[in-house]
Amino acid sequence: MLQSVKSLYGKYLGTSDGEIGHIRDFYFDDQHWAVRYVVVDTGSWLAERLVLLSPHAFGSLYQDGDSLLVNLTRKQIENSPSIDLHKPVSRHFEEEYYRYYGWPSYWEGEGIWGVGGSPNVQPPLPILNEQAFQGSKPRNDGDSHLRSTKTVTGYHIKTHEGAIGHVTDFIMDDKSWVFRHLVVETGHWYAGKEIAISPKRVERISYEESKVFVNVTKEAIQGAEEYAMPSPAYQDSRNFDD
Repeated sequence: MLQSVKSLYGKYLGTSDGEIGHIRDFYFDDQHWAVRYVVVDTGSWLAERLVLLSPHAFGSLYQDGDSLLVNLTRKQIENSPSIDLHKPVSRHFEEEYYRYYGWPSYWEGEGIWGVGGSPNVQPPLPILNEQAFQGSKPRNDGDSHLRSTKTVTGYHIKTHEGAIGHVTDFIMDDKSWVFRHLVVETGHWYAGKEIAISPKRVERISYEESKVFVNVTKEAIQGAEEYAMPSPAYQDSRNFDD
């Protein structure tokens, strides 16, 4: 099923032993267009600490009313490696994070999710102490191509024929956690409508210029249908995949 990322902001997250906070943001891999982490605002529970949750903690998105269910305990989340969201997420942090939870790393293997085709739902693991993930030496390897959906929302879309609008949303498959569409609000020169563009059409993202460069023609944009979230019975819409 397809899911709007924008509609998930603010959703509360629940575990088997209580609520943990709400969704603040998503970090996605700008090479494979897959969500790697949900950024969770824990509020007063952890002294306003932000934590990252991998899709492995969810499997497929399962909604219980206005809440999403997480297959972890509050204690596991409380003891997880801390992250400084003012800095890029390093591969060293990710190695500590995945070692702590005991999940297979997505960067090892041929598929988008490493050895698996999609995030696996796993039962809560034994809680590790801090020494279990502090033994390795830090690696100064910068970020691992992780970007914020909230940051990229609003980026201008640029074609070879000029600017066409800006990013308003991301549509992902709630089983694979892979983006299927970027939703783009076009300017008045292009009928002022929202259209869907496949990530396959993205040539590059310039974070310095706040622009997404795409391989889409003016003619295709003018002929595109207005995008609307499909119903569960019809899980696709016209976009620029071809």
